[in-house]
Amino acid sequence: MKRNSEHYKSGRHLPAENRTFQTLKSGKPYYFFGDYLWEKYGRRVLKLPINAGFSCPNRDGTISTAGCIFCSEDGSTAPTAVGFNTIQEQMENARRSFRRSDADTRYIAYFQAFTNTYAPVGRLATVYETAIKEPDVIGLMVATRPDCLPDEVLDLLNRFQRDGFELWLEIGMQTMHEKSLQVLNRGHTHDITRAAIRRASEKGIPVCTHLILGIPDETWHDMMETAREISSLPVSGVKIHHLHVIQGTALEQSYLKGALTVMEQDEYVSTTCDFIERLRPDIIIHRLFGDRDERTLVAPRWSLHKGTVTKAIEDEFSRRGTFQGFLSQDTDIP
Repeated sequence: MKRNSEHYKSGRHLPAENRTFQTLKSGKPYYFFGDYLWEKYGRRVLKLPINAGFSCPNRDGTISTAGCIFCSEDGSTAPTAVGFNTIQEQMENARRSFRRSDADTRYIAYFQAFTNTYAPVGRLATVYETAIKEPDVIGLMVATRPDCLPDEVLDLLNRFQRDGFELWLEIGMQTMHEKSLQVLNRGHTHDITRAAIRRASEKGIPVCTHLILGIPDETWHDMMETAREISSLPVSGVKIHHLHVIQGTALEQSYLKGALTVMEQDEYVSTTCDFIERLRPDIIIHRLFGDRDERTLVAPRWSLHKGTVTKAIEDEFSRRGTFQGFLSQDTDIP
């Protein structure tokens, strides 16, 4: 899968004598979510993933019964939420998994699995409020589809905004390209995503968009166009994922038949740096690549080595002498 063979091997970089390497207080060349939280709250802040038992219109027949080709039967349920019925039990189990030190820690209740606004507003209010009442919870993050955000849901989320409370709406954008949304079997258009982002932003709700790099048949230029589109929208954060193949998905069937390849680590590292260079510098990077339990991950296996991949991305920025936003104003460059 050499989508950007003319780009990824060397990457765009500056001569050493002309480099002005920008970093935050953390020393990173990108605005990372963990660093943002530390600077804001002065302590460790972690997400507690929750499966509240919601469904998805792309699974229950409202749009489709097949679901997105990359989504597993568990709807991205975190391992810490498996086997626990109540929200409180899931959150406590996640806390236990984080207790490796005595560091002062606060938490964000993260409604992650399936579509977390796809229910009557009354039920949504109940489950959100249940989660944020748990000890040391200072925030709420809700992951959803752009076509499941009616005004009454945005009004509900808006009620949670207050000083000292970390509110995020995570919208599954994946890409700006209609052909790719069809390949992924998303069941919505990019116009719907764009409208959802703007409607949420008008209410002051911080939006994090979920993106996938390496979608079948997307070119390097396609991915860079998505980066520029994000920077043109009122987006506060972005979660970048590589296309990975999970057991039990339509993607797995294609992969095992040899009809699909996935990015190698070096290509992904270079493409991610290219992507981040085109993002506005104020956009917070919530994630640099996908994360999946090794027992259900088919490919690529390099993503299991989180520290190695993160270091490779930071080393590539250092080699180039660039940083987030480096090309965000340069419209002459793809």
